[in-house]
This record gives sequence, C-alpha cells and structure tokens, in this order.
Amino acid sequence: MIEHDILGVILGSVIGAVLALTGAGGGILAVPVLVFGLGLSMVQAAPVGLLAVGLAASVGALLGLHQGVVRYRAAGLVSAIGILAAPLGLYLGQHIPNAPLALMFSVVLAYASFRILRNASRTLHGGPAMPPPEALPCVLNPTRGRLRWTLPCARALAFTGFTSGLLSGLLGVGGGFVIIPALTRYTNLETKSIVATSLAVIAIVSLGGVTTAALTGLMYWPAAIPFALGAVIGLLAGRQVAHKLAGPRLQQAFALVGVSAAVMLAISVLGVGPS
Repeated sequence: MIEHDILGVILGSVIGAVLALTGAGGGILAVPVLVFGLGLSMVQAAPVGLLAVGLAASVGALLGLHQGVVRYRAAGLVSAIGILAAPLGLYLGQHIPNAPLALMFSVVLAYASFRILRNASRTLHGGPAMPPPEALPCVLNPTRGRLRWTLPCARALAFTGFTSGLLSGLLGVGGGFVIIPALTRYTNLETKSIVATSLAVIAIVSLGGVTTAALTGLMYWPAAIPFALGAVIGLLAGRQVAHKLAGPRLQQAFALVGVSAAVMLAISVLGVGPS
C-alpha cells in the first residue's frame, strides 16, 4: 500500500512538472498516467486527475496573481460558464461505458497533441503573422491595460468556458489545451498572461467538478491524495526550471508523448473490448 502511495506521488509530480513546463498542457496526461500507472478505470481516473490538476493549477494561479499577470475578469467569465458545464460532463461520464469513454479520451488527447505539435513547429519556423488587433474579439485597451469588453469578446470567452468545463467533467482534464489556444486566438495577451489566466480558470473549474465528485462519492481518495500531493510538488519544482527548459522543442516532446499515450489507450481498449 505504501509503495502504491509513493508511486502515486511520483506520477503526480511528473504531471505537475509538465503542467509547469508546458503551460497547462500537462493536465491531459493525468488520466492516461492514472490508468496505466495506477490501474484505475476511466471513471475513477477522471475525478482524481481533475483534483490533482486543479490543486497544481491553483498554486500556479496564486503565483500569477502575485505577479499581476492574471486577467481575473476574463478568468471569472470563463470559469463561471465552465463551472456550470462541468457537472454536466461529470454526469455524462458516469453514464457512458468505460471503453467508449476511453476511446473518446484518446481521440481528444491525440487532437490536442497534434495541435500542440503544429503550433510548436510554427514557432520554430518563425510562426504566422499575428492578426491586427481590430481582427480580434478581445483586445487590450492600450491606455488602461485591460481587455475591452464587447459582445464578440464575451461570446468567445463563454464558448471557451463551456467547452473546457464540459471536457473537465467528462474526461477529467483541466482544459488548458482548450483555454490556451482560445486565448491565443481571441486575444492579444502576452504568453505569460495567457498561461496564468488559463491556470486560474483550470483551478476554479476543477473545484466545481471535484466538489461534485466528492459529494456524489465518485472520488477515489486512496489514489487522489498522493497523486494530488505529487502534482503540487512537481509544479513547484517545474517552475524553478521552466525558464530554462520551456520552449517549442519541449512542446514537441510533450506532443509526441501525448500521441503515444493516446495510441496506447486506444489499443488497450480495443484489445479488451467494451466493458
């Protein structure tokens, strides 16, 4: 039992470190790690992964708030919609058989990984030209340094919140792989502000899903506590070296690991058959 707890802390620390190094992308690897590393089912792994990612993101968000780079109004809107959508995803996850749910997760993981790989490759080759601010729904007011709130901006952020919240509850992912690309596409925020704001959203939305899972008895605490502890430790350690290691090459490596995990998960499910 002690060995199982130690393994949970180690695996959680890996997820926390990846979360720090990739800018919230590591959360999507939590469920495959729990399934393959600790032998949990998808139904067990989703809430545990959500708890670990949420706690680690909370630490990162608090540090971002201290640095003044979190766009708390945007994070509040995205989070509010996400909190409403997360219980719906959690409900759907409990009524979908394990095999189809695992296959669905593998497809989402593969898509997110290929997207990260494509963006990292673009960065290495100079990247596409940034669109002019007037083409973006959410832009900073240059005199006040805050986002200009318009109907297109609110609509874009609300859709981002609903998607991330639904996937958080359904698959146990933090939603960073949805939030970061959305903020990059819809706003002209700096990267450090996008990452910090994404972590704030992940922390708040995960809290809603975790609370629902705990109250309904869906949280598998023997695995959740050591895994979540490890995730926080890993995030704090990862932040110390993020400025040296983070970059497109690391993003590419993470994406390849994600694709491999997606393939392994799909193969394992197809080999066993529907449960």
